[in-house]
Amino acid sequence: MKIYEGRPDHNEGRLEKELAVYDLLDELEIAYERVDHEALQTIEACREVDETLGISICKNLFLCNRQRTSYYLLLLPGHKALKTKELSKQIPTSRLSFASGEDMETYLNVTPGSATVMGLIFDPENKVQLLVDEELLEQEEFGCHPCVNTSSIKMKTADVFDKFLKEIHHDYITVKLSDGNEQE
Repeated sequence: MKIYEGRPDHNEGRLEKELAVYDLLDELEIAYERVDHEALQTIEACREVDETLGISICKNLFLCNRQRTSYYLLLLPGHKALKTKELSKQIPTSRLSFASGEDMETYLNVTPGSATVMGLIFDPENKVQLLVDEELLEQEEFGCHPCVNTSSIKMKTADVFDKFLKEIHHDYITVKLSDGNEQE
């Protein structure tokens, strides 16, 4: 797997949503490294990408409340498992579940397996609330997909949370999730 600096040299074969991510990162002068790979559907499948980029790509879970009136994008370290009860206590909702692939496409312009913080560029009305596990904010570097699961990018965590999110007018709620080793 080869590491590239920045965007691809050619746009052919690239989706508009992926190019929109590169365009915004370039406009904001956010430096990033990129690897291209086969489609990855799970965090386990990202291990080779993690090793190549020298990071741990975070889990991105698209959630909603029972009534499907509130949507959340949860970013958490790959080694943590979601406990909806634990998360629900920290945000103003109960009865969280996974949102549908259709809703993911509607609100983030991504398909299942491609959920990413970068998808928030397609949510100008802020219908999706970003939730971030505090452990991710402590990391120097951040890895995610550029709205497709056939590429992965690495950049400074501060660039994501201080530049990118400010530019697209999205805020986030910091949450603290257990690492799964604690007893309930």
